[in-house]
Amino acid sequence: MTASHVCAVDVGTGSARAGIVDRNGTMLGRAEHPIAMNRPRTDHAEHDSEDIWAAVCHAVRAAREAAGVTPESIAGISFDATCSLVVRDADGGQVSVSTSGEKRWDTIVWLDHRALAEADECTATGHRVLDHLGGVMSPEMATPKLMWLKRHLPHSWNEAGYLFDLADFLTCRASGSIERSQCTLTCKWTYLAHEKTGWQQDFFKAVGLEDMLERGQLPGRASPVGTDLGPLTARSAQDLGLNETCRVATGVIDAYAGALGLLGGFAGDQADLVRHLALIAGTSSCVMALSPEPRSFPGGWGPYFGAALPGCWISEGGQSVTGALLDHVVRLHGAGGNPTPERHRAIIERIMQLREAEGLDLAGRLHVLPDFHGNRSPLADPHALGVISGLTLDASFDSLCRLYWRTCVAIALGIRHILETLNASGFVIDTLHVTGGHTKNPLLMELYADASGCTVVEPLADDAVLTGTAMVAATGAGLYPNLVSACAAMQKRGRVRKPDPEAWLRFDRDFRVFLQMHKHRQALEAIR
Repeated sequence: MTASHVCAVDVGTGSARAGIVDRNGTMLGRAEHPIAMNRPRTDHAEHDSEDIWAAVCHAVRAAREAAGVTPESIAGISFDATCSLVVRDADGGQVSVSTSGEKRWDTIVWLDHRALAEADECTATGHRVLDHLGGVMSPEMATPKLMWLKRHLPHSWNEAGYLFDLADFLTCRASGSIERSQCTLTCKWTYLAHEKTGWQQDFFKAVGLEDMLERGQLPGRASPVGTDLGPLTARSAQDLGLNETCRVATGVIDAYAGALGLLGGFAGDQADLVRHLALIAGTSSCVMALSPEPRSFPGGWGPYFGAALPGCWISEGGQSVTGALLDHVVRLHGAGGNPTPERHRAIIERIMQLREAEGLDLAGRLHVLPDFHGNRSPLADPHALGVISGLTLDASFDSLCRLYWRTCVAIALGIRHILETLNASGFVIDTLHVTGGHTKNPLLMELYADASGCTVVEPLADDAVLTGTAMVAATGAGLYPNLVSACAAMQKRGRVRKPDPEAWLRFDRDFRVFLQMHKHRQALEAIR
């Protein structure tokens, strides 16, 4: 029997998902399993990589069972994951990254902001690696986290034998290969893939990490996305319930898998690429734009060469909290309670009722800046704070609904802010391709079109991240000669939503207020 299926694994902030996909990109079965997070201090977030691997194995086995296919039919597997940092000792054992000292917490989660001071130090170097980071180092990158680890947990640093981005840890666990992905190293580790010498040792020396490459057993060159890293090891095949003939392809960061799933099908027409933007929206929101030549934009990460499609540049922006901000608003309000999916649905249903009476002017004097966890793009200010203007003494459920609605408006206006910055930098984006948890929120999906003025395309099946990872797996397994071919063959259609011109005019006024609020916040911060 010819193996013609692949397994895609997506490790997010709170769970691991797995999908079994055929060579045409059709999802045959998928499953999900939760992963644990430790929050010992404010701004600290940690995972247990063994817990993650166990969740992955559980999800893969369940997905294959749901798909009704045999282990022998799975030709390849690949992993996408959050850009979290995994530390292992020279024998592969866990090394603590936690102030608690517990070895099981060996992974600093992507959203962890413990290294704000170290990130500022990186920015102060003015090194040219910052040219691909919007000029500002984020605490979500690997470098400041490693600086923090070396300074605050020197025993753990000295014990470290391997340093991995989470996707690379998973491919290593699966195949035994310690190669690293061009996606992870280029996007999060200041590796310059477009240059002959990718690692910039003078930068690492300037920030006290001159021993990082040796300490972490990091390779001199990164492996292109879709590279075959070899077959599953006997142990990992047993763990995953797959066959040892299954090939392992280089991993990617989760948002970049989403970009491949949403935009990869346009790779054959590179001139058209600059019209499309991928929006991967869940706990946070990430926007991805592809182009045939390098195009940077203020507050954006990139452009990164070959971090998604070979020969293409990709630029990334985003909002640090979006779905998590709506959860926070529910918790914050006296009428909110626990932000369960059912609670969100009840709030959204009531907003729809209120809008029938009040229209788009619902809570029109209530304005929100959604920067409760900093501003990733386009301001690149991790210290930015959220703002709410226009509150009254009303503490009813309806007042919660009004605040929730206007927070949704603010999230959509933040996307418009990023869009306008991209288009001022040479893009001509007029189409948003949206995937992630936000597709389940009808308010946000409506607002992404109406507040941005863009056509919005929503996948008919919300599997863009898994589909992108499946494209990578199919390439590594040899089902297609290259990643561009895999993307073209496995892409899926979406549901199209056009913006309402009248609504756009209403939200254009809100956008002018939005920009003015940014100026007012800056003015307040400047007062000494």
